Amino acid sequence: MARAGLTPERLTIAGAELADEVGFEHVTVSALARRFDVKVASLYSHLKNSHDLRTRIALYALEELADRVSDAVAGRAGKDALAAFADAYRDYAREHPGRYDAARLRLDPETAAASAGVRHSQMTRAILRGYDLTEPDQTHAVRMLGGVFHGYVSLELAGGFDHSAPDARESWTWIVDSLDALLRNRAAPPN
Repeated sequence: MARAGLTPERLTIAGAELADEVGFEHVTVSALARRFDVKVASLYSHLKNSHDLRTRIALYALEELADRVSDAVAGRAGKDALAAFADAYRDYAREHPGRYDAARLRLDPETAAASAGVRHSQMTRAILRGYDLTEPDQTHAVRMLGGVFHGYVSLELAGGFDHSAPDARESWTWIVDSLDALLRNRAAPPN
């Protein structure tokens, strides 16, 4: 019999919270069972295995991050949209480091195609439409933004900027300003 109150959704949220506390790499069905003070076997009526749990957390994090970014960029265009997107991304990673790591989990193609990862790409492309980029420049720009944001946030979370001036926020603003200038410079020439 399934333990009262345990559902896949509740376990996913608890797993996401656990990821933020101890790191995504340490989230297992066993760790989650300890959190609820239940036997591991009692969770298998809700979860297939640790991979299933980790995938559920990844999908949850992708959805949460997509919602946050969507709210941040709503009604904005150009540099305002780019900065709002970047800040929402960075803030989420700083507030939820375990979930941020989970959002990077490699998903199988079918799961990825049905995930909020698609929304992330669509929102990035929507922002880039404000820069009049054509293909393949738009795809290059999507990859560049993802690489720059992820790289910076990963270094920042690892403490890479803790011991030097200027402040990491000042560098972040400088990077977003530079990306905006680069994207405006790469815009398609008028016909």
